[in-house]
Amino acid sequence: MTYTPKTFNIPVLKGISEKAIKVHLGLYEGYVKNVNLIMETLAGYAAYGDKASEGDKLAIAELRRRFAFEFDGMRMHEYYFPQFEGQKNGLPAQAGNPESALAKAAAEKYGSGENFLKHIREVSTTRGNGWTVVYYDTSGKTLHTVFVTNHELGQLAGLPIILAFDLWEHAYMVDYLPAEKKNYIDALFENCNWAIVEKRFDDAMKISAA
Repeated sequence: MTYTPKTFNIPVLKGISEKAIKVHLGLYEGYVKNVNLIMETLAGYAAYGDKASEGDKLAIAELRRRFAFEFDGMRMHEYYFPQFEGQKNGLPAQAGNPESALAKAAAEKYGSGENFLKHIREVSTTRGNGWTVVYYDTSGKTLHTVFVTNHELGQLAGLPIILAFDLWEHAYMVDYLPAEKKNYIDALFENCNWAIVEKRFDDAMKISAA
């Protein structure tokens, strides 16, 4: 099988230019291309069977290590871009539905929905490149907001992703200098469709209840 780049219905955003989105989508498509290339190459090596040379075995091992980087790069962007699709439920910027299951879980974990958003902002200002990721632990019945430096490392195993903010410089350097990262974070909150985030949480709750 092969993976195909997904398409996203992203409207004109505030604080994130169409050029920045276009460049970022190109990077995402590169991840998809490389996932397919690695799988194709490994399949070719598999045909060697026991006849694979020591050099072939080294190449196979490195491709296996690389696969997680390319695959997670592909999949994390497939969480990131949909968050900009559609309308924001007519709700004010930086706000979701206060009656949603996510809002109630956030209040339980962080004291209030406002504190939840503040915590996401705080995590997002972590120095260096990476991702701010909100997970729901279906076993522990709680939210976790973490900073994942390399998307193939540091993920919380098996936990559904509720929100993913890309904080790598490639995500905002078209529009902002590195010192202006805060402005990009503001734009993420301004443009995030919280209805999509809430639906992810609802889906995770269904997994928890199963």
